[in-house]
Amino acid sequence: MQTQKRHQLALDLFQAGVDAVGGYQATVSALASVDFDVPVQLVAIGKASDAMARGAKKVLGDKLVSALVISKHGHISDELKADSRFECLESGHPVPDQQSLIAGARLFDVVSALKPTTRLLFLVSGGTSALVEHLNDGLTLESLQSLNDELLASGAAIGEMNRQRRKLSKIKGGQLALLVRCPVLQLLISDVPGDTLSDIGSGLLVPDDSTGMHKDLPVWQLIDSRIIASSAIAQRAVASAATQRSLVVNQQAGSLHGDTEAVVQSISQTLHNAVKGVYVWGGEPTVVLPSSPGRGGRNQHLALSLVKVAAQHPSMVILVCGTDGSDGPTNDAGGLIDEHSLQVANDKSIDIDDYLRRFDAGSALSKIGGLVTTGPTGTNVMDLCVVIIG
Repeated sequence: MQTQKRHQLALDLFQAGVDAVGGYQATVSALASVDFDVPVQLVAIGKASDAMARGAKKVLGDKLVSALVISKHGHISDELKADSRFECLESGHPVPDQQSLIAGARLFDVVSALKPTTRLLFLVSGGTSALVEHLNDGLTLESLQSLNDELLASGAAIGEMNRQRRKLSKIKGGQLALLVRCPVLQLLISDVPGDTLSDIGSGLLVPDDSTGMHKDLPVWQLIDSRIIASSAIAQRAVASAATQRSLVVNQQAGSLHGDTEAVVQSISQTLHNAVKGVYVWGGEPTVVLPSSPGRGGRNQHLALSLVKVAAQHPSMVILVCGTDGSDGPTNDAGGLIDEHSLQVANDKSIDIDDYLRRFDAGSALSKIGGLVTTGPTGTNVMDLCVVIIG
């Protein structure tokens, strides 16, 4: 198979994974068997909130009386903005901004005002932790941003990051549930290891002992929580799409969790003397950033870290991308490299190791034609790594 065809195949398989966990269809499917016999008010938060809200709008029709949708800047569609029932707010990600505080305060007010005779449909996806915040008294945006910068640079796992975030918040760790007075159906798209409910969006409506929101509180009987999309579903979809193309899937349940260097070593060992076929990993590697990192995110860093691995095989393509279409503080989804990438870098006097040390993988990938840019995808279920050999 020609290199360019392998490139397109990797992109197609990645898209198959994204499509399988798309926020619109996942929400439509989840709501198909739900009977709403009272007016429904909608809250949708996260990087997939627009797609999820459009899915809910499709199913609910006139039963939907009002909606609050909160997403990343530039991620809300004209369709929702044009509907008078929808209040649309955009805020900062991965680092919260002033709009995140405005969105958090508005979320607090909306949930507080719900009447017992209505029903709340609460849609949550990755990115929620940064997009909404209602700070404890005496705390400032600067202290919130400082904590997020430190956490993002520390290489901490998402569970630890969210534990620290909950300490600053009046709404996370289940505390938003204190305001609930009506039945709630919470649908979640998971972007966390193990699909732990309390780690998705820092658990706005999920019990958390650390914040005093114990599992035995009566409010939890009002809240029905269901995960409707996850990384495992995306990985299976990639494998299925490969099989439909008569390709051999040699691995479909590999993990990207852990420190990036350890992940690179694990992938390298798997691919050493690997046979022809498709290999799929899912998860979120972590990196410890310097004080002034360059361009890129964890997917671009991982892709560039695998350039020398790809160079050892005569016919290999490696794609590493975020399923949400964004990687770190960039508009790129990740990187795509092949067996020729190292030679291209050498021909252009690009020192791969130097770019990795400076965490400037995006700049290097841009120069060797390895950046992948998809735009918002309408979902967010961690990252995917797709390798094609042959």
